Amino acid sequence: MFKRNRALWLFLLPPLAGLLIFYVAPFFGGIYYSLTDGSYKNAFVGLQNYIDIWHNEMFLLGLRNTMELTLLCAPLVWVLAFAIAMLLNRLRPKGTLLRNSILLPYLMPASAMLLVWLLFFDYGGTLNRILYLLGVERVAWLSGPALRLPVVLLFVWKNLGFAVVLFLSALQTVPEPLYEYARLEGASPFRQAVSITLPLISPTAMLVIIVEWISAFKIFREVYFIGGAYPDEAVYTLQNYMNNMYNKLNYQNVTTAAYSFALIVFALFGLLFLLLNRAQRRLN
Repeated sequence: MFKRNRALWLFLLPPLAGLLIFYVAPFFGGIYYSLTDGSYKNAFVGLQNYIDIWHNEMFLLGLRNTMELTLLCAPLVWVLAFAIAMLLNRLRPKGTLLRNSILLPYLMPASAMLLVWLLFFDYGGTLNRILYLLGVERVAWLSGPALRLPVVLLFVWKNLGFAVVLFLSALQTVPEPLYEYARLEGASPFRQAVSITLPLISPTAMLVIIVEWISAFKIFREVYFIGGAYPDEAVYTLQNYMNNMYNKLNYQNVTTAAYSFALIVFALFGLLFLLLNRAQRRLN
């Protein structure tokens, strides 16, 4: 047993060393930076940086937009992925082509994806041409509050496929006789989804909402693709703020913003796990 454990540690040491060097050490090093003034003396200032940043208008704007976009995108992807997965599960084997094409967004290069999105939402682009034909006034989708729509749709289009695949793998484990019995009892499709499907795939449903919520916190990529480093205030995220502060070598602001956001995320995930556990107990 001892020899087996010793051999196991030989395999574990390289990844553990990498984790310690590239993640754990920088994490604690960042805490140190967030408590200093950034001068050549690097004087200790305690929590003053945190007090200052919570009075910074751009930080608060980025935090608010990030939370709003996250709370919009993650549930939207979850609902759409569940509905599409239910449809594809009912269409098998006829839905083979749709199931195979659901992950195509992952294969498209980011530059090509951005070009298509900009052309589609341009003031003279495809969407506005359709609106014009319908007698609706054109909209400047790439500026102002309307910019949120392209950002949200880009996030949904990019992340929907993976969530659908997760749901499909779970749906295929649900016994078909349960649906047949429910249909004989007169249960509607909605009732079947709520009373049969969700309780039986609740672990996967929880996994999907957690994965999509984590992805939504990184929505900066979509915002940067469309709006650049300094986008409209409607989509200016916390990652925009931290990226701009990093480019200015203001490491104190970057680390302070990062750890402030991390505390919020940990608190929200704790609340999410609590709510999901309660929901699972009710479904069971």
